[in-house]
Amino acid sequence: MSLRLLLNENFPAPSSKILQEAGFDVVAIAESQAGIDDVEVLALAVREQRCLVTFDRDYGELLFARRHPAPPAVILLRIVSYRPDEPAQWVMHLIGEEKECLGRFTVLDDSGIRSRPLLYGVNNESAL
Repeated sequence: MSLRLLLNENFPAPSSKILQEAGFDVVAIAESQAGIDDVEVLALAVREQRCLVTFDRDYGELLFARRHPAPPAVILLRIVSYRPDEPAQWVMHLIGEEKECLGRFTVLDDSGIRSRPLLYGVNNESAL
């Protein structure tokens, strides 16, 4: 797998393990830097060039309203009720085609998948 993933603190550990076992390069905030704030998570994703996977809606605000530098991709999971292993399956489905999620803010919710381009051209040093 060529995509590097940063799993936000709210991503379930069983799903993190499934992604690692599937060969993804995974960093899980819950395991490595629990408690850091959203700005720090976003800066880490940018610095390490990792696709951010989260259940936290605040990243849309940070990226589109506050114009923080963007990582290679953001996947926002907006499903309320799920088994701990399901998010891994959703992520693998969404990034099965790398080109579909790179450079995009992708949202998966009960009504389907929607996506929009991420904003680039912001000085990446400003949020680090």
